[in-house]
Amino acid sequence: MNTNDDPRAAVLVVNAGSSSLKLRVIDADNRVVRRADLGPADIGGLAEFVQSCPRLVAVAHRIVHGGPELRDSVRIDAAVLRQLRAATDLAPLHNPPALAAIAAVERLVQDVPGIACFDTAFHAQLPDSAAIYPLPWEWTTRWGIRRYGFHGLSHAYAARRSAELLERPPAQLRIVTCHLGAGASLCAVAGDHSIDTTMGFTPLEGLMMATRSGTVDPGMLLWLVRTGRLSIDELDDGLEHRAGLAGVADVPGGAFEEVSQQADRGDARARLALAIHGHRLRAGIAAMVASLEGVDVLVFTGGVGERAWRMREETGQGLAFLGIHIDHARNRTVGGDDAVISAVDAPVETVVVHSREDLEMIREVRRILTPNGSGP
Repeated sequence: MNTNDDPRAAVLVVNAGSSSLKLRVIDADNRVVRRADLGPADIGGLAEFVQSCPRLVAVAHRIVHGGPELRDSVRIDAAVLRQLRAATDLAPLHNPPALAAIAAVERLVQDVPGIACFDTAFHAQLPDSAAIYPLPWEWTTRWGIRRYGFHGLSHAYAARRSAELLERPPAQLRIVTCHLGAGASLCAVAGDHSIDTTMGFTPLEGLMMATRSGTVDPGMLLWLVRTGRLSIDELDDGLEHRAGLAGVADVPGGAFEEVSQQADRGDARARLALAIHGHRLRAGIAAMVASLEGVDVLVFTGGVGERAWRMREETGQGLAFLGIHIDHARNRTVGGDDAVISAVDAPVETVVVHSREDLEMIREVRRILTPNGSGP
């Protein structure tokens, strides 16, 4: 089935997260024709939305973790569902609601193919030097411990879209993509492939985030548990839900905009939180540049990456030694459109791209369902 042959053709994109259920219907011209943002368990709302949809040719489901076996977008069948259930313990907050959404949609829409699109897929071909942890080799081989990486749909779209804006072939560019939101990660993209990223076996590794700590000393965590200061459950709750910007700034939820507002009012802990965030972001970007052995394009995406002009400006200033120079006027006037914000003649192009994971998922659906496999 070729979704481009029928102007009425529509794909339902289902993004089931731990705290939300986002639904989008996208037509053959990549226009969003219907949308709804629901609560995570609002199956009634999902049913009402689906029943009011135009004729659907496919349903695309965003799945955070494909586990060790599912390494590319795939048509959903019984075997895929078994593998997804087996990977639940790797993403206990995200995969269960995605599985529930798949089951609900299958009951509502008969004889329409479902496609699973994985956030881990873009990183599936990481070189071993980036993917394998320096652990006892038995742990790696026995339990499949490796860096999986996440936000792959966003990183893939941001890299491709930035190349379009610059009118350059993506395969010829060394690109660092910064997905910055409540969750945050970086990716080094070369030859249109992910070769390094900051998140790892779980989405807890890497950058400082809204409520997640990012990378911390594992010896410190062992000390907290071994000495009885924290239980495993308390440690898990603290690292996942009460750390990051929320923990340092004492702002429940750790919203970047709220922390910034408190910092502007002179709050010392909010200022410290932003300083830590900026320090770790710059260090992470520099590490991605090292993996690429240079950089041609720096991309900001995600809610914070798209809106926080001061963060972008300060990041550019701190990385000027890499050739990153941002035009202040362009940077401060970025609106709803994707934009190049680098200064004229800057050695490195800097771009703001609005995250469109839905369009990346549509691209995967068409690649799988188009008879010749060529996609859009």
